[in-house]
Amino acid sequence: MDTTNIVEFLAEALHPSSPGDPTWGDRLSQALDSLRGKKLLLAASTGGHLSQLHRLAELMEPADDSLWVTFDKPQSRSMLADQRHRFIPYIAPRDARRVLSGAKTFREILAEEEFDAVVSTGAAIALSSHLVAQHHGLRTIYIESVSRFDGPSLTGRILQRVPRIERYCQHPGYDARKWKQEFSVLDAYASDPTWKPTQPPRSIFVTLGTIHPYRFDRLVDKLVSVAPPETRFTWQLGSTARTDLPGDVHIEMSSTAFEAAASESDLVITHAGVGTIMGLLDMRRPTLVVPRRRGYREHVDDHQLQITREVSQRGLAVAAEVDQIGTGTLAAALAKKVL
Repeated sequence: MDTTNIVEFLAEALHPSSPGDPTWGDRLSQALDSLRGKKLLLAASTGGHLSQLHRLAELMEPADDSLWVTFDKPQSRSMLADQRHRFIPYIAPRDARRVLSGAKTFREILAEEEFDAVVSTGAAIALSSHLVAQHHGLRTIYIESVSRFDGPSLTGRILQRVPRIERYCQHPGYDARKWKQEFSVLDAYASDPTWKPTQPPRSIFVTLGTIHPYRFDRLVDKLVSVAPPETRFTWQLGSTARTDLPGDVHIEMSSTAFEAAASESDLVITHAGVGTIMGLLDMRRPTLVVPRRRGYREHVDDHQLQITREVSQRGLAVAAEVDQIGTGTLAAALAKKVL
């Protein structure tokens, strides 16, 4: 189903309101300030989308009775333990029927209580939340992921056709008639020029994220083949379930367990998921970033190349394609971390 058909499919099912193009007089900071203390409905997919929205919510300071809607994962259970939240079934990328199923849940939520605004950082869950919110006449704000450098995601392309949704991006180059750009969450980080490791990495934490159903066996096989035999591995595999790996193997980990594994390892190797990268930068961990590739059916598209390129250009971490990884790559990654 192409973008146009998805728009028509969802528009017919959800009946969003329709006149006039939005105007962009307000800056993002003013938009965030205007949400301070308000009762918000906060919707995001788990992973990087949820990490970014959680960080933005710290700036928004929404009312205590605001409600988070996301998927039931260790990350969300840990991150939202002290927040009002509701879990809904996972919405896979480009799964229009699950989007409609999610929309039914948002209609139920909005029938049960009132909110001042609905805010999302994506991905497909934003279609469920925002099209329903528009139908209810609520203020709706969509912030495109920091991983989208060259233009909006499919969700963003759909929502930019829906009137009155306030849309923000984190990089220049978007259509200024439809998007406002003010900041990037990556601006908060800078490389530490004084960091000098004293030894090669002896313990490595490998995290592949939790996006389903995409596997990343290429990276796993490469690391097993190039790492010295004495390397101590900890693995967080997500959909790349394996029973043939050395070390401690986990499918998913809570935020607490993840942070412990990252802190106790000399080097972290991660797929180029923006939420994971941000968390590791916050922890000041030496990191090797490796993009998933669509051509190997490791992701829905090649957008991870964009965040990989940006992190490398900013000097925040070493980045490499799977076939470029060797012992020298591991040593170079260990030699770089942020302030």
